[in-house]
Amino acid sequence: MDVSQYLEIFIDESNEHLQNLNTQILNLEAEPDNMDTINEIFRAAHSLKGMAGTMGYKRMQNLTHDMENVFSEVRNGHIKVAPSMIDILFQCLDALDEYVSNIKESADEGTNDNESLIKQLNAILDNKGEEPEQVKEEPKTSAPKEEAGDGKKWLNIVLDSTQVSVIKAAQEMKKNIYGITVAVQETCILKAARAFLVFKAVEEKGEIVVSNPPAQDIEDEKFDKDFSLIVISDNSLQDVIKAAEYVSEIASVVGDVIDLNNMKKQKEANVQEETKPVASAAKVVEAEKKEAAKATEKKSSGSKPVVNRTVRVDIEKLDVLMNLVSELIIAKNSLVSTTGQEQSQDDAFNEQIEYLESVTTNLHESVMKVRMVPIESVVSKFPRMIRDLSKKLGKKMELYMSGEDTELDRTVVDEIGDPLMHLLRNSADHGLESAELRAERGKPETGSIFLDAYQDGNNVIIEVRDDGNGIDVEKVRNKAIERGTITAEQAVNMTDKEIIDLLFLPSFSTAKAVTDVSGRGVGLDVVRSKIESLSGEVEVRSKLGEGSTWTIRLPLTLAIIQALMIEVGNEKYAISLGSIQTIEDIMVDDIKLVQNKEVIHLRGNVIPLVRLSEVLEVESTKKDDESMVVVIVKKGDKQAGLVIDELLGQQEIVIKSLGKYMKQTKIISGATILGDGEVALILDTNALL
Repeated sequence: MDVSQYLEIFIDESNEHLQNLNTQILNLEAEPDNMDTINEIFRAAHSLKGMAGTMGYKRMQNLTHDMENVFSEVRNGHIKVAPSMIDILFQCLDALDEYVSNIKESADEGTNDNESLIKQLNAILDNKGEEPEQVKEEPKTSAPKEEAGDGKKWLNIVLDSTQVSVIKAAQEMKKNIYGITVAVQETCILKAARAFLVFKAVEEKGEIVVSNPPAQDIEDEKFDKDFSLIVISDNSLQDVIKAAEYVSEIASVVGDVIDLNNMKKQKEANVQEETKPVASAAKVVEAEKKEAAKATEKKSSGSKPVVNRTVRVDIEKLDVLMNLVSELIIAKNSLVSTTGQEQSQDDAFNEQIEYLESVTTNLHESVMKVRMVPIESVVSKFPRMIRDLSKKLGKKMELYMSGEDTELDRTVVDEIGDPLMHLLRNSADHGLESAELRAERGKPETGSIFLDAYQDGNNVIIEVRDDGNGIDVEKVRNKAIERGTITAEQAVNMTDKEIIDLLFLPSFSTAKAVTDVSGRGVGLDVVRSKIESLSGEVEVRSKLGEGSTWTIRLPLTLAIIQALMIEVGNEKYAISLGSIQTIEDIMVDDIKLVQNKEVIHLRGNVIPLVRLSEVLEVESTKKDDESMVVVIVKKGDKQAGLVIDELLGQQEIVIKSLGKYMKQTKIISGATILGDGEVALILDTNALL
């Protein structure tokens, strides 16, 4: 059977199972006697084993099989959970993760047998006097055999007139008619897939006339542990039974020769449907999906109801859909601008334009919601990382997370993992003090790291904070002077916040020694550049001796934004509404000079001015003696006033990338096509600030 078509589903579901195992083993470390957790781990390991076996990945199957054996013994109460066992299990998860990564890269699991891990797992079993071989055999014999054999269940099949005539014709041709009942193992994960393989095996020995439940129900997994078939065959009954038994995870197969007089027959008038075709190979993937959904339902039954009906869609298909919506919005803007120019009095036409505007807005929102995914997929791997760091650094620490269900655009979620990982490692290594220092300061021995996510208007805020040492501003100032980043004179005039911002410079590190956790100066510069490439911003607040808070602010969407259209010279530009605070009319006389730079005094704040005509190198159409239109923009707690020539109004715009040839232009984040077909550049206020 060609399984390559199921590769993507296998990788996705393997990653889900591995993440679930990581979470559950962490829970087990905290509560070693929690039977729900132990059962959940057993089920996840068993699912992984079944999936790896079906796909033909033997090494992965062997490792998960031995993990399953250990948990079978834990579940039966023969083995107690010990810290050493938890460490080995986490190593196993890392090995499985490596297999899945290899499969993702090359569709092959690689050549690492992980023998040392398998030996350690078997040693856990041996120490309790159990032979690994005996334990390994357990799944095959654990399902009760008598269930399938407690009666001739094929006798319950009701035959219609067509099926009766087929069987009679076969008997006249001296063919054998058998009834068989097949029971799958209780622990079988993919029942529909196993049933399909039984159908295929039996069909090689004869023809299946009918099944109970019907073939469609078996495909849809609407059966308990067994199903019955009536088979026409030239082979012996033993051959047919052996063919069915050859399929793995089958508990038992019983059969007998059919006597047509003992079968129930439908009255012809009641025949509703013809014999349905047997399960097709393409249905195996459906069976896997349904089993995954069932597992999720079981897992969640104790907490919240499952109403999650999902379809996996390639992100590229969503990008195409997004592009089409973008074109629709451009077309709508074009119509709006055309009607505006003609000053059309046709009310019906204007009504249709308004309706089109409403539809495109709703369509845009719907597509955006489709692209949104919870950040849980990224942050769920961090508790395990903090646990490992705690052991590596010899510090006690605990991670507390909130807002995992906060949703972000899929493209942002895929990119946000690395910056968050850097910030958490930074908190663990630089932020949290040693146990002795914490005791001196009257803090609890276990350090706390918090990861909070929440929505704020059109942005998502992610905060990483700790109750550690905070940033030693003097230490950073001295290090910067020592490295020649700033001069001693500059250092005197710099605020604490400006000094802390130096940490975001490439290769800047205050660590005394380089370790595999930190100290190379790679980290915060990567964080800032990655966040800013996503049109976001990062800032830090810190208090020495009390801790630090790193705040990441990201836009909800990257494709379509509400923007303020402006004119500088004879060129049109767009500024995202999200970064604008106010628009002011400023008299030329109100401009003051501070350190030879233009500023204005506005409601108690001194705000620097940026003349866009100078930055963009275009000639302003405004005369010097007039009042000026100033757009006040903000980034965190920084503000600046952008001097423009004209305000054109608010508009929904589609961001188009400028491509790799114009990457150098930091102050331009993209372009948009206006209703009249003109191209307007989008200004990046973060870069201007």
